Amino acid sequence: MATDATTDNFDQAVAGPLTIVDFWAPWCGPCKMTEPVLKKLEENYGSQIKFVRFNVDGQQDQATKFKVYSVPSLVLFRNGKAKEKVTGVYPYDKLAHYLERKIAE
Repeated sequence: MATDATTDNFDQAVAGPLTIVDFWAPWCGPCKMTEPVLKKLEENYGSQIKFVRFNVDGQQDQATKFKVYSVPSLVLFRNGKAKEKVTGVYPYDKLAHYLERKIAE
């Protein structure tokens, strides 16, 4: 199950070789569409990638720090540093292909 991050524990949550952070909000329809895709990805890649969720409501400063201006946005972290961001809803196959490439790097 994805780790729920807050502003207080964010740095600890993204520590590690490879982490995907889902910036989302409870009122966001596209975020609800992305959630089952991310759960399936975590089932398949959870041993290689850490999955983290960050609710932007009331914590916009943290989202802005990583240039997240719309949700859902996925930010890829390597060794605790933000490297890439994708925004919007993507199907499982497209995100799985993306993660396979990132694991191989």
